Amino acid sequence: MTTTSAGILSLIAAIMGGLMAIGVAIRAGKSLPHWSFVLGMAALSGERLLDYFARGSDDPLTTSQFTTGQLIVGAFVPGIWLLFGLTYARGNGREFLTRWRWPVFFSLALPGALAVWCRDDLFTSSPVTQKIIGLSNYGVTLALLKFLVLLLVLMNLERTFRATVGTMRWRIKYMIVGVGVLFLAHAYADVQAFMMHRVEDSVDGLEAGALIVACPLILRALMRSGHFEVNVHPSHTVIHNSLILALAGIYLLLLGLFANLIQFFGSDGSFVLKAFILLVGLVVLTVVMMSDRVRLHTKRFVSRNFQRPMYDYRTVWRRFTECSASRLDQMELCRETVKLVAEVFQVLSVTIWLVDEKEEKLMFASSTLLTDSRGAELSPKGAEARAVLHALQGHNEPIDIDSTDEKWAPALRRAHPDEFRKGGSRVCVPMTVGGEVLGLMTLGDRVGGTAFMHQDLDLLKCVGDQLAASLRNLQLSGRLVEVKEMEAFQTMSTFFVHDLKNTASTLGLMLKNLPVHFNDPAFREDALRGVSKTVNHINSLISRLSLLRHGLEVKRVEADLNDIVEKSLASHKGTIEAEVLKEYRPVPRMMLDPEQLMKVITNLIINSLEAVPKQGGQLRIQTGQINNWGVLSVSDNGCGMSPEFLSRSLFRPFQTTKKAGLGIGMFQSKMIVEAHGGRMEVESEPNVGTTFRVLLPIIKNK
Repeated sequence: MTTTSAGILSLIAAIMGGLMAIGVAIRAGKSLPHWSFVLGMAALSGERLLDYFARGSDDPLTTSQFTTGQLIVGAFVPGIWLLFGLTYARGNGREFLTRWRWPVFFSLALPGALAVWCRDDLFTSSPVTQKIIGLSNYGVTLALLKFLVLLLVLMNLERTFRATVGTMRWRIKYMIVGVGVLFLAHAYADVQAFMMHRVEDSVDGLEAGALIVACPLILRALMRSGHFEVNVHPSHTVIHNSLILALAGIYLLLLGLFANLIQFFGSDGSFVLKAFILLVGLVVLTVVMMSDRVRLHTKRFVSRNFQRPMYDYRTVWRRFTECSASRLDQMELCRETVKLVAEVFQVLSVTIWLVDEKEEKLMFASSTLLTDSRGAELSPKGAEARAVLHALQGHNEPIDIDSTDEKWAPALRRAHPDEFRKGGSRVCVPMTVGGEVLGLMTLGDRVGGTAFMHQDLDLLKCVGDQLAASLRNLQLSGRLVEVKEMEAFQTMSTFFVHDLKNTASTLGLMLKNLPVHFNDPAFREDALRGVSKTVNHINSLISRLSLLRHGLEVKRVEADLNDIVEKSLASHKGTIEAEVLKEYRPVPRMMLDPEQLMKVITNLIINSLEAVPKQGGQLRIQTGQINNWGVLSVSDNGCGMSPEFLSRSLFRPFQTTKKAGLGIGMFQSKMIVEAHGGRMEVESEPNVGTTFRVLLPIIKNK
């Protein structure tokens, strides 16, 4: 058995990956991110170990068997790490798993099934001394599938990283970089296999080197306490301007150019070493770009040497205004605010606490430092919370809670623990409106341990005041919605209870007379008729009220508006006492729902008949065409409506001028007409009459 330098590299990578998997498995809880990480590292370690045995074998058949096993194990690697990328450090990991359940399933099933079932047909040639193996179409397809899944892994990890700020970003940064390095090399290997239709010795060596580079980075992340407990809530939207895709593109482009130059000028035995050095350089560049300290020093250099102010106040204020104006929920507003404050002030730890309604505790809202469970555990309660709120009522300025001797300060220091020894002083920013404290924001662990200057504190006060105003607006909006909902409920229940009370009185009177007149056939007939009428009335009431909860669907067919109007009038034959004047003009056939439109016409006719006087009442019904609209007009000479009722109440539910009405008929009619793409117009004058016009678009069936 001969062992090459590349084989030794694979053995070292296998040992490092295996130790990493064992270490996390010993300390892992029952969470999915822990065990997906353990399985992923174990699979990578197994892949490298099989590569080591394949390189050390002198028998081509044995080498082929080990290489086949390596490809089978490697087929499951991307799917396992996709599971990790969807759950690691995410508070809404279950939501992502639910949305991505099928991609996760296929990322495991497709490459795995292809590798297992076609294991004897993955190669077109047996391994030679340099372990150069030709791939069949099955092998090329497997490489492509793995590459696509690896891109999903990297993009999901980037999505998690982008959603973090401050201490949370500091905790997971090296994990993201380490896994990114690892799979950037794997992605390159899969692209090479797909493009060249073969697996080369140099590529396997590069994968082993990437695992060796990644393990120290991941170990650095594991040494930072609480990184598995970070709870961020990334958006479900697709990432734009992806850094992962940019770095992958740069690296693949450079390596592709490098490989082509080698092929043009001749072989180069040090290709793996050079590609490895290029990978390390890209990693170092990425870590530097992600460093908050580097960004802070760059910002200061620009400020000092180009005489620019520390803050672009207009930009900061515009961003904060956009952030606060677009949020409709207090917790969502707080989450966005801590991210913005951490970025603007170069602070790693930002936490917002809100005052509960009883002012007995400070509720955890959002943080770049604390998880939800940790925040709930540390939140000041009872006497401590009351002491803090009482003290802050007299303070509108930010307070250094590390330098003050006030009795309430230890509670805030305990609620906002130090993550770094040299992170500078911790500051509390009260959020006050009209002398009332709505909450507070605590900041600490500033990058470089820089103290907060006067312009920092002034801008923090403005941010606190604006956040307090936004929170108060959200509170008032919520209360207004509650009042409106209660008003609507009370109005609806008043009508509903009134109708039910009358119905119950009728049934109660019938039940009272039932023992006395039960043997009377005429009474039983009247009783049955009364029960039937009552049931129909209740069903009608429920049906009309249901319109407020359910959407309206129209089933359009080609129909004649004049025919629909005539059928509606015919259904009221014998019940109309007023004089009816009909004037039908030709109207093109339109796409309408006759059943729904008959409800509109019925409502208009009933409203007009109830408004006209018993003597001399007149109802005029007209149809016609105006431009591309079919028009139905219903006019009466009744009591009319006031301008105030027309503008404020006519088409609103539960608004009516009739004693026995629910105020739902016109609301229903408007819904039906608008569902057809039309509109309703009304003209009315008290004691003169009312005209309703229904305009429906003329759309022919295509």
